Amino acid sequence: MTELEIIEQPSPEDLAAIGRRLAAFNEGDVGPAERRAISVIVRDRAGKVAGGLSGYTAWGWLYVQWLVVPEDMRGQGLASRMLQAAETEARARGCHAAWIDTFNPAALRVYQRQGYSAFGELADFPVGRTRTFLQKRL
Repeated sequence: MTELEIIEQPSPEDLAAIGRRLAAFNEGDVGPAERRAISVIVRDRAGKVAGGLSGYTAWGWLYVQWLVVPEDMRGQGLASRMLQAAETEARARGCHAAWIDTFNPAALRVYQRQGYSAFGELADFPVGRTRTFLQKRL
């Protein structure tokens, strides 16, 4: 019988093994992802990381996983500049589209102003909010 084990904090090796198996399956199914990390770093005056954008490109798409604008730098167009920088790099990598998700209403408006349009929602994720999934053709 196959054993199942629920683990709250799996080892990096276990996660890597799962990732390798999924990547191998997907590559055989739809071809190589050519996944590459992408980051846009925001540094404060002291040179410390204050925020930024992190994600990856794969299968011709840019995925923005995290985008953080420091509170004291908000309202200056920084999120738009980070998205533009990542999109420019994604185009250089051959990407044709981008996607991002958020449950923050202010971030949603920023992404929509940047040209992203909603393609799906999850209500109450987290409770009281709606997680919106957005995409943009590059």
